[in-house]
Amino acid sequence: MSEFELSNLGDAPEARAPDGSRVRALLRTQGGSMAHFELAPGACSKAVAHHRVDELWFVLSGCGEIWRAHNGREEISALAPGACFSIPHGFHFQFRASEDAPLRVVAVTMPPWPGPDEAYAVKGTWTEDPG
Repeated sequence: MSEFELSNLGDAPEARAPDGSRVRALLRTQGGSMAHFELAPGACSKAVAHHRVDELWFVLSGCGEIWRAHNGREEISALAPGACFSIPHGFHFQFRASEDAPLRVVAVTMPPWPGPDEAYAVKGTWTEDPG
């Protein structure tokens, strides 16, 4: 990487993540990538897992819950501004936003996100409705 890079959220094109949330890719380097995710108020993502990437998420705004499962262990955690959590590869996860506001998250993916085939559908804990 020989250039200084700068990205603004408003410049990033919007797409749908494999889990159904709206995503804006921000920056990427050889070691990782960063994106902004948004889930509409009252919406629930599709349940997925990743083949080989690990993710770190930071909640910017909104509230909700995330379900994570791995090797017979399951956990539902509250999501609120300032919460930070990991999603290692192979972990099943699903998240939902509260009814009052969109859930907005910034995530770092390591190594960089390779494309939509990285995520695969799993059985979740809630009925999906990405909004």
